[in-house]
Amino acid sequence: NSLSQHAASTEFPIPTSRLFLQPMRAWSVAIQLVTTRAFQTTKAFRPRALTPVFTTALSVSTTATDNMCKTSAISEGNPLLQSWAAQPFHLPPFEEINPGHFQPALEAAMEAHIADLEAIASCTDNDFDSILGAYDRAGSLYSKVGGVYGNYISSLNTPDMQEVQSAMAPILSRHRSKCYNIPGLFEKMTSMYDIREEMANKGEWTAEQVRLAERVYTAFVRMGVKLNEEEKKEYGDIQVELATLQTKFMQNILKDEETWEMVITAEDMAGCPEDLVAAARQAAVDRGHEGADEYVITLGRSLVEPFLTYSTRRDLRKKAFDAWTSRGELSEERDNLAIATKILRLRKRQANLMGHTTFSEYQTEDTMAQNPENVMNLCMDVWKRAKEAADKERAMMESFLSEKGDELEGGIQPWDWRFYAEQVRQANFNFDESELKPYLSLDAVTNAVFDVSNKLYGLKYVKRDDIKAYHKDVNVYEVRRAKKDSPDEDELVAIFLHDNFSRAHKSSGAWMSEYRTQTKNLIEGADPIEGVPIVSNNNNFAKGSGATLLSFDDGTT
Repeated sequence: NSLSQHAASTEFPIPTSRLFLQPMRAWSVAIQLVTTRAFQTTKAFRPRALTPVFTTALSVSTTATDNMCKTSAISEGNPLLQSWAAQPFHLPPFEEINPGHFQPALEAAMEAHIADLEAIASCTDNDFDSILGAYDRAGSLYSKVGGVYGNYISSLNTPDMQEVQSAMAPILSRHRSKCYNIPGLFEKMTSMYDIREEMANKGEWTAEQVRLAERVYTAFVRMGVKLNEEEKKEYGDIQVELATLQTKFMQNILKDEETWEMVITAEDMAGCPEDLVAAARQAAVDRGHEGADEYVITLGRSLVEPFLTYSTRRDLRKKAFDAWTSRGELSEERDNLAIATKILRLRKRQANLMGHTTFSEYQTEDTMAQNPENVMNLCMDVWKRAKEAADKERAMMESFLSEKGDELEGGIQPWDWRFYAEQVRQANFNFDESELKPYLSLDAVTNAVFDVSNKLYGLKYVKRDDIKAYHKDVNVYEVRRAKKDSPDEDELVAIFLHDNFSRAHKSSGAWMSEYRTQTKNLIEGADPIEGVPIVSNNNNFAKGSGATLLSFDDGTT
C-alpha cells in the first residue's frame, strides 16, 4: 500500500520517514524484498506499478524507442539517456552521472512516457496484454531515469541536486496528473476492470492479472479522473503545491542535519563508550575540525542517541536533545511548522474534492485500516499500555535517584530519560549495552543476516569490490541462488546495494529503495538482466576510525 498511500505527495519512491513518519526497520524489509522476488517464478504479470509514475521496469516499448530516437540530440552525452548495456548487470553508470543530467533526461523520459500511454488509449485491441500489459510496460525510460533520480535525492542530495529537485517537483507533479487524464485511457482501464471477475471465472486471467486491473483502476479513481474539468484542474494545482511544499519540508530537515553540530572536547564526552568517542572524533574530522581535542555530535541518530544515553553532562544532553527534536525549526529561513500547516490545509481540500470530510478518511480508505476510527482505536490501545510501561520506568528512575541522594532540577526531563534508563539497567539488572556492542559490529551483523537468509531461502551474497556505486562507502553484492533444475549451478536473482553510513547530503533514518524492479513483463527480445531487481538498503550508522559497532536497536534495524 505504500505507493497508493503516498501517491499524493511523492513523485518517486523516497523514504517517508524524513517527512512525518518514523524510520522503518529497513534490513528486514530489504531482505524480504530480495527473497520474495527471488522466489517469484510465475510468468504472469506482477502488478509492479500501481500508477505510471511508479513503474520501474527497464523494458523499452516500441513507442518509447521511437521517442528516444527523436531526442537523440538530448541523449548525446547524457548517461541517463544512453544504453547501460556496457555496465555490469546494466547498473546505472554512477561515475558518469552529475546533477545537470537529470532535468533534460526527465523531460525526454516524460515525453516518451506520455507517448506510451497515448498509444494504449488509441489501441484498437482490447485484450489484457494490449491494455494492462502495455500499461505495466509503459514509461520504461521514465522509470529508468526516475529510479536514479529518486535514490539520489535520498542518498546524495547535494546542493546542486537540491536545485534540480526544487525545479522538477512541480513539473513532475504536472506530468503525473497528465498521465491519468489522457483521453480514452481511463475508459480502457475501466473496460479491463469491468471484465476482471468474468475472465477469472473463465480461467483466462490469473489472480495477479485481476489484482493489477483492480489496483490500476483504483489508482485512476483516487487521482480524480471522475471529477469535472474544473475540479480536475484544482486537484492538479493542489498536487503541484503539495509536491513543492513537501520537497521544501524535506530539504529543510536535511539542511538542519547538515549544518547543526555540537563541537565539544574529550572531557565533555565523559561517560561515553570508546566507540562513540571514536565516532564523534571522526565526525569532527569529516566536518573540517582539525583540532586534536575536537569532537562533534551531529543530529544523526547513531551519534545523538548514544550521546543522550551515556553522557554525564546534563547541559549538553539538553542542547543535543533540543536540536534533535527541532529539526526543520532551527532557522527562521527553514520554518517547517508553517509549511506543515499549508500541507494540512491542502490535504483537507484534496480530501473534500474526493468526497471526504478529512484527509485521514481519504488516506485510510485504500489501506488495511479502512477508516480513521480503526487507526485511533489501535493507537489509543497501544498508548494505554505504553504509558503504563513508561510510568513504571519513571518510577524506577526516580527510586534510583532517591537512593543515590540526587535531585534533578525540574525532575526527569526528556533529555534525561535515556541516560537514567541506562543507569537503572546497569544498577538493577547488571546490563551494560556498551558491553554488547563489540558482538554487534556492522560486519558481524551483515554476515549474520546473510547467513540466515542463506539458511532460510538459499540466497548467497557475492561482494563485488570492482563495481563502483554512487559513493565510496556503498557496497555492491550479487544475490544468487541455486537453479531449481540444476542445483549445482546458481543464478543471479538480484543486485544489492548496501549504503550504511551517515554523511552530508544523505537523508536521516533507514529505508530500502530500488533502482530497478523485478519483472517478467519484458518486451520480446529484451535482455533478461533488465528483469533482475536492483535493491538498495540505506542506514545512517556513525562511522568511526575502526570497526563500526552497533547498538541492539541499530542491529535490528
